[in-house]
Amino acid sequence: MVPFDLATLARSEGGEYVLGMKDLHTRTCYMIYGILEPGERDRLVRPGEGHEEILCAVDGPLTIHSEKGNIELQKGHAVHVKENVSFHISNPSERAVVYIMAGAPTGRSHVA
Repeated sequence: MVPFDLATLARSEGGEYVLGMKDLHTRTCYMIYGILEPGERDRLVRPGEGHEEILCAVDGPLTIHSEKGNIELQKGHAVHVKENVSFHISNPSERAVVYIMAGAPTGRSHVA
């Protein structure tokens, strides 16, 4: 097993790090570790064709902005995101907020 300092990696990549193929050498799963700074808005969430994800507010809250309205995602709460869905997330708090997204291919044929 190899440990990964996801907080440092996310900060070095502009607030989000994808732990996946380049680190794990597998296409069966990936995890995204994100940090939203206080008041940061409109980070895009979009699994992409052939993938779906679970978004979890590790220490919340996060606000999800979608076509159907806004949803407040509290600490420890999660939503399932299908491949054809996209939305933006924002941090309404005055401190940095961490989230994770766990994802995998849907099993359908897709271009990698």
